[in-house]
Amino acid sequence: MRQLLLSLVALTLVVGCSSNRKKADDSTLAAGGGSSVESLDNAPMSFDAQGSDSGKIEGLVSIRFDYDKSSIKPAEKAKLEKNAAWIKANSKVKVQIEGHCDQKGSIEYNLSLGERRANAVKSALVAMGVPAARLSTISYGKERLLDSADTEAAMAKNRRANFVPAQ
Repeated sequence: MRQLLLSLVALTLVVGCSSNRKKADDSTLAAGGGSSVESLDNAPMSFDAQGSDSGKIEGLVSIRFDYDKSSIKPAEKAKLEKNAAWIKANSKVKVQIEGHCDQKGSIEYNLSLGERRANAVKSALVAMGVPAARLSTISYGKERLLDSADTEAAMAKNRRANFVPAQ
């Protein structure tokens, strides 16, 4: 009985793997006329998984917030305008806006504050001409700190909206 079960599992894996290969081959033939090399225009863009927090995506920067605030500071609006220009220039890219907080306050409060921050940034970008359909929001509250030190400078780094592009 056990040997029969193992045989069925192995057979399922073999059939599953061969059907995936066939689908990939069919889509390659349809897209490229038999060539397995995609053109550069169709190749997906590669972004750092940390988004604008990484500092490695030229043209996208995180937006900082004051303590317990979700309003965008005047000094951050220029950064936001540059982000809007980047998003408009990369029309195939969708962007997730992550709302983050410092470690003060309850989990529930910080999730709510992070959501307000992400939504404030999204609203500002839409007002700057970025299509709302290309933007999504999520709040991580105090779950993803950039700096866990208990100093004001460290906590200020955590009060942010991070931009994570994806295709």
